[in-house]
Amino acid sequence: MRKQLTAIIEKEGDGYVSFCPEYDIASQGSTVEEARNNLHEALELFLKTASLQEIQSRFHGEIYITRMDVAFG
Repeated sequence: MRKQLTAIIEKEGDGYVSFCPEYDIASQGSTVEEARNNLHEALELFLKTASLQEIQSRFHGEIYITRMDVAFG
């Protein structure tokens, strides 16, 4: 079975942090591609080794990512 998931990747220091909000799983890498690949691997390992109950309980089905204008200063 395949599932399409969200990957949020942001610069942090000298590297990148990647995060999947559907399962609250994160990874990192020295490049965007490495951070994405490491997250992909972490998700596959989680989905292969976790119990069905844990997979179902951690899954957040409705994820919305948007940008907002916020006044400051």
